[in-house]
Amino acid sequence: MNFDFLSGVNALGSGVLGFVVPFLFVLTLVVFFHELGHFLIARWCGVKVLVFSIGFGPELFGFNDRHHTRWKISAIPLGGYVKFFGDDNAASVPDQAALAHMTEQERQASFIYQPVARRAAIVVAGPLANFVLAVAIFASLFVIFGKPSTSPRVDAVQPGSAAEAAGFKPGDLVLTINGRPIESFPDMQQIVSMNADQTLVFEVDRGGTQVTLKATPALKEIKDRFGNVHRQGILGITRSPSPEDANFQPVGPFKALQLGAERTWFVAERTLSYIGGVISGRETADQLGGPIRIAQVSGQVASEGLPSLFSLAAVLSVSIGLLNLFPVPLLDGGHLLFYGIEAVRGKPLSEHAQEVGFRIGLAIVVMLMIFATYNDILHLAAQWTAS
Repeated sequence: MNFDFLSGVNALGSGVLGFVVPFLFVLTLVVFFHELGHFLIARWCGVKVLVFSIGFGPELFGFNDRHHTRWKISAIPLGGYVKFFGDDNAASVPDQAALAHMTEQERQASFIYQPVARRAAIVVAGPLANFVLAVAIFASLFVIFGKPSTSPRVDAVQPGSAAEAAGFKPGDLVLTINGRPIESFPDMQQIVSMNADQTLVFEVDRGGTQVTLKATPALKEIKDRFGNVHRQGILGITRSPSPEDANFQPVGPFKALQLGAERTWFVAERTLSYIGGVISGRETADQLGGPIRIAQVSGQVASEGLPSLFSLAAVLSVSIGLLNLFPVPLLDGGHLLFYGIEAVRGKPLSEHAQEVGFRIGLAIVVMLMIFATYNDILHLAAQWTAS
């Protein structure tokens, strides 16, 4: 028997599980809270919920609760949905045949017959739940581990860098960036990384004298220890903290919530900035990733421990929340767009107009998924070639 072959198969299986399990954990957590937002507000508004599904396709297992909602896990773990009474499918397209025969009591429990404000609240609750989840995860990590408190002091300036051109000198202590107080070196790194090619105004303490410097971080490709390439702003300063300087400052619950909200906002701002850069041509779209990239990153991050995996879940939760708010029919933002039009017109769009909108939205979503998967394959091929 070829033991080398068996060990290779075993290693492959372990490698696959090392990506699949973290991927399913992260995606299920994010999807569950997104759908839970829809579910809770719908119940609060008196809407009957028929199905709460994690995944699509055939049901693997599930159960009915006392309100006759079917909670289930489905075979394709790439999303989820909540199906309301009166819906024809998971996209909340109304079942016209069923609506025509509803009693008044049944209409009160259906989604489509709710006032437009209630329908909008139910729809927006999903993305909001994603943001709440991100804040909760980040805040919990701050409470458990504290906040990095390495001072934002410059130890060295790289020759030819944006920092050298701006006049930074070793020993400078960064006080503010664009008027925003800087408490630690990681705070400064976050702002610099998302402002490539954008002029930033730094207030620094230089030997007791306050100095104003203007610097434009250069856009560079940085390869992490897993071989993934990231484009971000680089200033060109380094910090070599002493053991007593590099530590984590304890954080109380209320401060942790504030920091969690700030971190969530930072992720949202950076995501929107990247998308805006792609639209304007300042950024390339090859950083857009799909399920394959998420699975790969999940496995890599899981090797660092649960805190890193939860942090990834928070980042993904923000991204999914933002994505669902885009005004694309089929997504939550598309529903909100239709409800906004309905509120202005005093009546909903025609059934034909909504159907056309949903078809366009489906085409956009499918094309985006194909493009993201194509990027994922190119990314993996580049890594295999490099190795």
